[in-house]
Amino acid sequence: MNCAKRRKPGGGANMAGETTAEAIVHPDRTGTGKPHFEVLDGLRGTAAVMVVLFHIMGMPIAWADQGQYLHHAAMAVDFFFALSGFVVAYAYDARWDRMSVWQFCTLRLIRLHPLVLLGAVLGLISFLVDPFAPNQKLVPLGEVLRVFALSCLLLPSATLPNRWTDTHSLNSPAWSLLQEYIGNLAYALVLRRLRTRALGVVLAFTAAWLLWLLWRRNSIDMGSDWLTWWGAPARMAFSFTLGLWLYRVRGRAPKVRLGWVVLSAILVLAFAAPLVPKSVPHGNGLLEAVFAMLLFPAIILCGAHSEIGRIELALCKFAGRISYPLYILHYPFLLIYMNFALFRKPPASTLYLAGAGSFVLVVAASWLALKLYDEPVRAWLRRAFG
Repeated sequence: MNCAKRRKPGGGANMAGETTAEAIVHPDRTGTGKPHFEVLDGLRGTAAVMVVLFHIMGMPIAWADQGQYLHHAAMAVDFFFALSGFVVAYAYDARWDRMSVWQFCTLRLIRLHPLVLLGAVLGLISFLVDPFAPNQKLVPLGEVLRVFALSCLLLPSATLPNRWTDTHSLNSPAWSLLQEYIGNLAYALVLRRLRTRALGVVLAFTAAWLLWLLWRRNSIDMGSDWLTWWGAPARMAFSFTLGLWLYRVRGRAPKVRLGWVVLSAILVLAFAAPLVPKSVPHGNGLLEAVFAMLLFPAIILCGAHSEIGRIELALCKFAGRISYPLYILHYPFLLIYMNFALFRKPPASTLYLAGAGSFVLVVAASWLALKLYDEPVRAWLRRAFG
């Protein structure tokens, strides 16, 4: 099964990932009852934090390059897609003899959609009560509610004021969840049926598609807005298929074990790499292609094979649990912070404090949403429909 093991004094882990009674920290389990790849969970948390910091840095400077220190952190989405493909294959590949497509879709909706709905509600509240953007009060309530209804269904809508050209105005990260749903449906209907070699052929075609877009745009940061919406399916198709394929071939790869701390550091360094100067034609797009097509797969395989101790396991467990709520819920809070920065134009010291406070707020709100809403709602839905 190649699930990460836990090392601890006087105890060990069996092949099912079950620790002895002496273990203090136990791994989480998937909705299907399988133990998680703990290091991959931790890396998902690392990437989610990088996304939040990327937005905190980018919003007050209107997404300019100067002043942004995580130039490639938008690639966290590609990392998420690849992780998702890997974990979906792990959780469901062996279950199709006793599971229908409808059951699979139900399980995935139970896992993902409660926080989609909460993100839409927070986005609506954020838009209506924002004290720093008076022009938002001029939008007819009926139009805002129409956008909200579409947001609840993960569907794109016309862009509201102060939302750049986002396809999902109330909660921009929802664009990637729409792509996640499309990838999951493609897996259930087609991709799961393919042999590994055929899946590799699909992967090669999607890689060529993404490379073509990177050559043209010189950046992988596409898909979240109406100007680049057509880049979203290319990013998802490659990375999600990559994750599925990596799970199939993981046993053939060298078993390099680096652990969560080292792999997180590598991931952060990649996100913080300088932009390739425009004087180098296509250079930035090619660098991001290397990250998406070589570095991220290597990190995922190393993470899947890594062994960690109890302290690192506890950190990975926390990071993995908060990663999804942090990613899908942070944006409505930061939109108020953005409007404070752009409309009030505070001094730098005040803005730094507002950014730090916003980070603490979104982490706390994400944890509360997980414990008080997401986990109880998912448990009820699994009892009712799972």
